[in-house]
Amino acid sequence: MAASLLDRNRAPVAFGLRAVPRLFEDLQGPDSGGRLRALTSLCDLMHDPERVYQTVNGGFLGQFKGLLEDEDPSVRTKTCELLDVLTGHNIGRQALLCSSLLPPLSELLDDFSSSCRRNVHRVLSQLTLLPAGAHALLSLVPKLMLKLRLQEEEKKEEEEEVQVLLLSTISSCSRLDPLPALASGGVSLVGRRLSHRSPDIRREAAAAMMALSVSAEGKQQVCKEEAVLPVLVELLQDGDVEVQANAAGVIMYSVIITTGKRKCLDLDVVPVLLHLVSSREEQEEEEDEERRRRRKALVLYSLRALTSLAEAPDGRSLLLEQLPLLERRSGGEEEDRDIRGAAQAAVRVVTWTP
Repeated sequence: MAASLLDRNRAPVAFGLRAVPRLFEDLQGPDSGGRLRALTSLCDLMHDPERVYQTVNGGFLGQFKGLLEDEDPSVRTKTCELLDVLTGHNIGRQALLCSSLLPPLSELLDDFSSSCRRNVHRVLSQLTLLPAGAHALLSLVPKLMLKLRLQEEEKKEEEEEVQVLLLSTISSCSRLDPLPALASGGVSLVGRRLSHRSPDIRREAAAAMMALSVSAEGKQQVCKEEAVLPVLVELLQDGDVEVQANAAGVIMYSVIITTGKRKCLDLDVVPVLLHLVSSREEQEEEEDEERRRRRKALVLYSLRALTSLAEAPDGRSLLLEQLPLLERRSGGEEEDRDIRGAAQAAVRVVTWTP
């Protein structure tokens, strides 16, 4: 408390329940420096869930609209930072979605301040943790896709964190409804991020592509875009397990249709998928829970992709030669139940005879 009183970058904080209302009173002052100091103190307080609850239920969110439109770029940036802290709490996310702040907040995606834009992307990404948030942001997807396109045309990439957040938001919204992103050239735009040097960007791009490939239109576009499937097959051997799993997920959806089967077989994907199915057992003992979860997803997606590929004569012929491998994963009580079921389905399709 004493440190806050002595810090010239922060407004004095009142005691107890008066702290939040008093700082919001300071935000009404004419001096932008005073508003900035009050916002900084509020950012400190909002890490406490009780202060978030007080802010939300005290009706203070309405004051943010003017702050988001403030002439001072530092005030706009700090306001978005405060919203970022607020939306780190579930009650803050819900309150923001019920407010009228999304339109002025989305306008700041074009703010000239990179710090402000980064904070906006953090807020939007956190909102999509709620299904209602992803639904509320669906109308914003075309604008997000436009930002991806403009980055390419201007040959000026946003900082890595912003690109990751942007792709993550697109991915979350597209899992709810892929059509807005698909209508905005999503497969092509996201596809060009699949080979990015950053594993975080590759991971989010592959996750977004997986969301886009669920629909029939998405599968067609993935297969039609010449460069996408070859890169995805390469990503099956990426050093990041989640990148591999997301790439396998896209392939799993793509090979449901005949065009996808043909293209993936031409890319010789079967040996790669079989290797992924068989190699998990060697590393399972050393992995933590999160890595095991990701590797399980990788194996499941690979098995399901192989099952679809076995529906094509060429795919079945290749897989008949490797049937013992699939049979090993389809039996044994020590095997994960989901993987065992997926392997049994693969064996049934591979060995099916008319």
